[in-house]
Amino acid sequence: MFEKSILTFHGLEVKVSDHANDGIMDILNHSVQGSEGGLRFSLQNIGKKIAAYKEQIRFISLYKNNKITGTVGACFRLSGQGLLQYPSTYIRYLAFQTTYQSDISRRKEKQTVIKTESEDSFKQKTLEIFSNPHLLDLPGIFEEGKHVMYAFMESMNERSKNLVNQAGYEYIRSFLTVAFSRFSPKADSRVVKLSEIEKPAMKDLLSGFYKEYSFFTSEYAFYADKYYVLKEGNEIIAGVCAIPTLYKVYDVPGVWGWIMMKVLPKVPYYRRLFRPGEFKYLVLDAIYYKTGREDALAPLFESACAAEGFHTGLTWLDDRSELFDKMRTEVNLGALNRLLNAKPGLVYSRFINFTEEEKNRFYDAPAYISGFDFS
Repeated sequence: MFEKSILTFHGLEVKVSDHANDGIMDILNHSVQGSEGGLRFSLQNIGKKIAAYKEQIRFISLYKNNKITGTVGACFRLSGQGLLQYPSTYIRYLAFQTTYQSDISRRKEKQTVIKTESEDSFKQKTLEIFSNPHLLDLPGIFEEGKHVMYAFMESMNERSKNLVNQAGYEYIRSFLTVAFSRFSPKADSRVVKLSEIEKPAMKDLLSGFYKEYSFFTSEYAFYADKYYVLKEGNEIIAGVCAIPTLYKVYDVPGVWGWIMMKVLPKVPYYRRLFRPGEFKYLVLDAIYYKTGREDALAPLFESACAAEGFHTGLTWLDDRSELFDKMRTEVNLGALNRLLNAKPGLVYSRFINFTEEEKNRFYDAPAYISGFDFS
């Protein structure tokens, strides 16, 4: 394990580490995600998910007078296939100490505060870290190499959008949340857990299914050995990784948010889907179906819910992808999706040492939105 200082300025220090120390974990466990006016929530069981990234995660943390005030994670993987395959780093886990975040807000309210040239220089150098992956001590990553750094964010989160724009990231794609739900999920006899011996064949099926997608990786497709498949005979017709996830929910925006937080928990059956202050669901990741057999997805998802003891599953899909169209038009998703009024998510990317032609492919290709990265 390592931790090194890469920037200092008047009591401020930026450090890079390959592990989440106690200070980082304290911030992450108490951080509220989302934006004002949007969905506000906190992640649970963060430590287990960080451990799954193994040696491929780095934390960039800001210290003030030797006390940690904020952190963000950078998760490395080789993503995509063919002309879309590049070393990539996904940015997540942005979090600040509550007191430091409040201090930032108060400073913004003071119109008389003028930043010095040195302060602006420190901020710019900090932002440049998120465009220079070679500074993160990732194996085999060099300054002259091609690399894609990317992040997902809410369309209403102006602060995050402004931040990534300053770091040179570009908006390339959008995605939507799709919810699957059943009041009383039942198992289908055709659905079983994927066996260890079947994983290589399943990985090949996933690679073929997502061959035209940017950012695709099967690295976390079989996380915790919870990949379910619907089989007919010995043939895999459809598959999904079902990751149990829990959010602590503080606010859901709009009229539908008020209904979900205040009304549905008091309505019989609907209370199984959503409880105030807590949202327990399966992340549906690495979805696959044989061409023309999208009809297998509903019984597959329902069986996964039944097996894991859940009523709801969520996935995030590029809103111009064929998979999104099939899910929306061909799959009986259930009551929660009809109530859901989620705003689009945005994909921002920073292309390092790319030609315009190489970069343009990412604008045209559907983006793979890793459910594991949302869990």
